[in-house]
Amino acid sequence: MVMFMAGNAVADDLKGRFGVTGRLGFLIPADSEVDFPDGKHVAETSTAFVGGGGLIYGVDNNIALELDVTHTEFDMKTGGNTLGTVETNNLSIGAQYRFPKNNDIVPYIGAGIDVLVNDFSAGSADTVFGLHLSGGLDYFITRELALTGELKGVAAFDADINRTVGTRINYDPSSIAGTFGVRVFFN
Repeated sequence: MVMFMAGNAVADDLKGRFGVTGRLGFLIPADSEVDFPDGKHVAETSTAFVGGGGLIYGVDNNIALELDVTHTEFDMKTGGNTLGTVETNNLSIGAQYRFPKNNDIVPYIGAGIDVLVNDFSAGSADTVFGLHLSGGLDYFITRELALTGELKGVAAFDADINRTVGTRINYDPSSIAGTFGVRVFFN
């Protein structure tokens, strides 16, 4: 009974609260294109691990601001040959609309801007901007602790990857990620 009341109390009083989030999950990156002398070829990517964390602040009981940083790394291939490893660090700034509580569960939707810092093992890659939409659930265990699950889609401008061997890759850092994690509130 006490846990039930603690969860309900926290879902109604987000205003002025500050917390940190840690999350792990999987990312599905978009395929890209490689410019070879004989034309363009698809640069295939595969599902990759994503991890990171961030900060959340309750502006009022339904609006929260969020700052997240995530990291992912995956191989890029074409025709069965590995072109190199792509690393993307995503600095994401956004806002959430948090729906009224349903027992200890608080669903939310969010949107914001992203700065995608890209690196390539066999050359150099551009940093680009993007936009994201997200949706998720927070399940409050206590006033200070919530489990969270989120689905996030990022649409980004293409980044040029200049390979050391001379071919150019038109890298699309757009993705869909599903993560699970923990939020800890400090006040």
